[in-house]
Amino acid sequence: MAWHFGTDTGSPFWLRAAKRLTFDPLTDVRTYADLALFPNLTDHLRNVPVEDLVPRGYGSPLPIPRIYESGGTTGAPKRTAQLPDWVEQVTRWQVEDFTAGGFVAGGGLLCMMPSGPHGVGHFDREVAERLGSTFHPIDLDPRWVKKLAAREATTEVVAYVEHVVEQARFVLETQSVANLHATPPLLEALARDDRLVDLVSEKIRYLLLSGAHVDADTLDVLREVFPHAAVSMVFGSTMILSQAVTRMGADGEFVFDPRSPYVVFWVVDPETREPMPFGERGQVVMNHVSKGMLIPNNLERDTAIRTPGPRGHVGDSLSNVAPVAVFDGRAVIEGVY
Repeated sequence: MAWHFGTDTGSPFWLRAAKRLTFDPLTDVRTYADLALFPNLTDHLRNVPVEDLVPRGYGSPLPIPRIYESGGTTGAPKRTAQLPDWVEQVTRWQVEDFTAGGFVAGGGLLCMMPSGPHGVGHFDREVAERLGSTFHPIDLDPRWVKKLAAREATTEVVAYVEHVVEQARFVLETQSVANLHATPPLLEALARDDRLVDLVSEKIRYLLLSGAHVDADTLDVLREVFPHAAVSMVFGSTMILSQAVTRMGADGEFVFDPRSPYVVFWVVDPETREPMPFGERGQVVMNHVSKGMLIPNNLERDTAIRTPGPRGHVGDSLSNVAPVAVFDGRAVIEGVY
């Protein structure tokens, strides 16, 4: 708190926000639970100049941040400023995660994920290169798909998905790839094409899913369709500037542990903000606290089963993540990402 609210070290965004707070973060925020004192200010990330998000304590000249945006599921996109030290940390985490999940080092990576203003495609490229793998991206605009789905333009949605799948086909038919990162809806689209099923079965040995929710039954079907690949899943958010650590729970469900102490999850009753009992579903509150950025007490569009975290971790872990139907008065449309 002293860093983010210090006159010489804090960002212009938080130094301005401090003047409107009803408490003093320098004296009143002593524990992670005290982060609940903050109002949710993430809507301001839709329009604040990104330069105002960089803590001045980084010195002069300030490091140039990478700007990554949310998917725009709940309106205009929110922006985060990720500084070089944090980008390096996340890249190292993801190298560890990919390796633990079964990534074939040296085998090409076909990435059916957004790039552009979205972090996922950029980090995939960094990780692939560090693992000695050629990176094969496709062109994907998830915001356009959301707009099509919002006006129920089903035929156009199908056509766009076919356009994306065709790009993957070109790579699978001609290139040496052993790893595939895709959203669940796009992998389901691949699974409906016999030729693509054959290509994936022949070449891919590591399948990573993220970017949209998938239920356990669908996951089981995908494992049956692609039996030769190790299937893993990650859960992340632009608002935590990272992804969680994935592990298998006792019941075979994926469990997502936040990057403690930088990221803390709470699973709460959205009306009372009280913690849900373990094993019960509630809405997810995300907190990010690092040198480069502070995003506390952010009630997200996700629900999850509250799960105990690993020993020594702060906050909750998540399982069986699913979207809310309506968020901030808007219908939540995932589309393909």
